[in-house]
Amino acid sequence: MLQLTASDLKEQIINKLMIDRGIEVSEATGKDVYYALTSVVNEKITPQWFQTDKKYKSQNNKQVYYLSMEFLIGRLLESNLLNCGILDVTNVVLEELGFNPSEIYAAEHDAGLGNGGLGRLAACFLDSLASLNYPGHGYGIRYRYGLFEQRIIHGNQVELPDYWLKDPYPWETRNEKEAVVIQFHGDVHMFKRNDGTLEFKYENTDKVMAVPYDIPILGYENEVVNTLRLWSAEAVFQDNKGKSIGENKEFYRDLDHQHSIEQISGFLYPDDSSHEGRELRLKQQYFLVSSSIQNIIKYYKKTNRKSLSHLPEKVVVQINDTHPSLAIPEMMRILMDEERFSWDAAWKVTTNVFAYTNHTTLSEALETWPKDMLQNLLPRIYMIIEEINERFCKDIWLHHEELQHKVHEMAIIADDRVHMARLAIVGSFSINGVARIHTDILKKQEMKTFYSLFPERFNNKTNGITHRRWLLQANPELAKLITDVIGPQWIKRPKQLISLLKYSNDRSLLEKFDQVKHENKNALSNYIYQQTGILIDNQSIFDVQIKRLHEYKRQLLNIFHVIYLYNELKENPNQDLTPRTFIFGAKAAPSYHMAKEVIKLINTVASIVNYDKDIRGKLKVIFLENYNVSLAEKIIPAADISEQISTASKEASGTGNMKMMMNGALTLGTLDGANIEINDLVGNQNMFIFGLTSDQVLNYYQNGGYNARDIYNTDDRIRRILDQLNQGEFGIHDIEFKDIYYNILYHNDPYFVLKDFEPYLEAHELAERAYRDRATWMNMSVTNIAYSGKFSSDQTIQEYATDIWKIKRG
Repeated sequence: MLQLTASDLKEQIINKLMIDRGIEVSEATGKDVYYALTSVVNEKITPQWFQTDKKYKSQNNKQVYYLSMEFLIGRLLESNLLNCGILDVTNVVLEELGFNPSEIYAAEHDAGLGNGGLGRLAACFLDSLASLNYPGHGYGIRYRYGLFEQRIIHGNQVELPDYWLKDPYPWETRNEKEAVVIQFHGDVHMFKRNDGTLEFKYENTDKVMAVPYDIPILGYENEVVNTLRLWSAEAVFQDNKGKSIGENKEFYRDLDHQHSIEQISGFLYPDDSSHEGRELRLKQQYFLVSSSIQNIIKYYKKTNRKSLSHLPEKVVVQINDTHPSLAIPEMMRILMDEERFSWDAAWKVTTNVFAYTNHTTLSEALETWPKDMLQNLLPRIYMIIEEINERFCKDIWLHHEELQHKVHEMAIIADDRVHMARLAIVGSFSINGVARIHTDILKKQEMKTFYSLFPERFNNKTNGITHRRWLLQANPELAKLITDVIGPQWIKRPKQLISLLKYSNDRSLLEKFDQVKHENKNALSNYIYQQTGILIDNQSIFDVQIKRLHEYKRQLLNIFHVIYLYNELKENPNQDLTPRTFIFGAKAAPSYHMAKEVIKLINTVASIVNYDKDIRGKLKVIFLENYNVSLAEKIIPAADISEQISTASKEASGTGNMKMMMNGALTLGTLDGANIEINDLVGNQNMFIFGLTSDQVLNYYQNGGYNARDIYNTDDRIRRILDQLNQGEFGIHDIEFKDIYYNILYHNDPYFVLKDFEPYLEAHELAERAYRDRATWMNMSVTNIAYSGKFSSDQTIQEYATDIWKIKRG
């Protein structure tokens, strides 16, 4: 932990401004101070980083490596200051120097390394690994451009490049000496060695250099610094035989080739509407796993005298969803082709190294690749996958007669496609879901045949969030109040938040919690006014739905409710309705038409509701563009209602529900994902549950769904809303949403928006009634906070470490 007095820190910042940037404090901008402060912090944590690595090498304990295509780490300065134990003193010093601390922290771009829950979970896990003193590191890709920067223009989502690296990123260190070479395309030749074993030569390949950039991951006040290693794709330049650049006739072709290589780490989620875009995505996945596995093996050989047959004793690799599944055949390739292992010996090592986390039950998210594409791009890897598949299917046929008729639906290569989830299952010793219901669905539905074959491999690890960022950092006043009430022990042992239950009926204390919430709502109101020019009622219910926009998450159900309330108020402006502010934040994938239509609908409704004087300000609709980690940190502390309304059985877990629960919002949601486990803890009396259950939804799917037109024909409220969409009847706005209309009625409402509409309205009625009784509401709020420690990622990581990884604290 850093030991810095205010005067020491102030002097160091002033010196850094003078030495590094040649300016005095009076001339410095917020960005100047940001870079000066990051330089001070880096100088302090670098020795700790070195000492952590030295300790891991000397102890030589087993280490975990987390492979993920996304790491949504957000801004790091404030988080690093918090984990170093100097955030409070830094805030004082910045104010003394004449700067607003929040503006200094806002000078940092959110790292464009992820999109949604998958990447944020990976970031929380790294934080918990370091804070719990576990030897664990992340491997990802150093994308130069993030997903996209979202702008809302005339209600429509417009995508702009998210060049988050346009300014120097002070937390990364280029580590060129650790670079490795990745090979694509080429020819594979097979030879027989003198001992009768087979040898494979990989020739005429396109070579790419993977250069690592390392980012320190700090533990909380424990001087542990783990590493997030991000790989950047660069060209491997050939010898120019003494010719100058001008004499080289291949110069321009080489430039084009270099550009194509750099595209591998160019964009998070490249446009997959073309063959080239899909191939680039596959290149990214292999680029990540090949560079990472090569690096892991190199480190093992440097620190261990035993052969690689002992690799599972020192290494475990967690595959975060299907994207890094090619790590399995890549490990086989290295062990067999470079280390001369037999197939059986290599397979034994591989299947004891890898563990796989599944994050979805959505069939479209269970990745597959065209066989020909994979075979052309990665010929040797395809050969290995083909052999894995052949042996796996043969084993089923010979030893599992009861599954013989299921071979086709279990095969890794089937229907001219390579099924990545099946590859991950077959090649891993552990397969885990991320919430109890999700794991049950995997076992009983989506992966039932695999579960019957490998029951010992399946387990559940419910997701978690780091309370350090999402409570201690994002909501410091609430954190301070909690510490005043129950002491500081909860910061390192978050389950001790349960001690708050003893005070959940203390009226004077509940008023203090209410005051903190009100101050957070004031702060968000001011931010919304600065960003949108819209004034909102601080006493209104802040109803929040912030997450990736997908039809199953049902932002559409939410905005249908808003339209219903608006229609009711237009007919009776005097009705007794508690004012409400509906806050949305979401990005839709650029090619996801229906999701973009929902964004357009939300903004169209907002443009009418927010300016209609007839409803007397009782409803406001806010869509905050470019939703990211930093924006979430502003919204979540102010939320009253947490909308977690996915179609039951579709949301694997969710972590937004946990973040808002931890900040005192009450969940209004379906019995889906981690909502069920939240409900088990706090009970129906402390959240608002509605809608179909997962069993009911799955039963509908198995029996052809339900008739959405029956509801349209019998419910006047639904018919009016849908007709408004179809006929453009929103006031003077002649905007039609026929695609949404037809998707609901003629594709038979695949996500049960109409079926759950009535119970959704009833849940909101109950929520409004509870909100009017402030003592009751705050009792429910504090109860949720008290139970939220169960969902700290520290708990999740402890379970992974004990049950799956078998790693020890450093």
